[in-house]
Amino acid sequence: MDNVKRFSDFADKENLPLDGAKMRIDDVLNREILITGLKIRTSRFKQEKQDDKAQCLTLQFQVDGRTYILFTGSVILSDQIHRYQAEVPFLTTIKKIDRYYTFS
Repeated sequence: MDNVKRFSDFADKENLPLDGAKMRIDDVLNREILITGLKIRTSRFKQEKQDDKAQCLTLQFQVDGRTYILFTGSVILSDQIHRYQAEVPFLTTIKKIDRYYTFS
């Protein structure tokens, strides 16, 4: 058994699912969170005025020592996290400005 490979030795870490209890984005607004992981994929749902490339962002984060995930179609959050994904992990706060979410 010593020569048998472990899945974790060869698995593509980027395609593994993110774990954590699901939390709604509105429940984490204006609270400091530690972003620990992310995934951006094409959304299964088309929104009004969006094309076939609508995205769904999955964020993995920690609050009060517990790990959570949230899902959002926010274009602004997706753009920001895509631009700064090399900085993960980082502390941030999600703010809602009018109808839009943004990192602060």
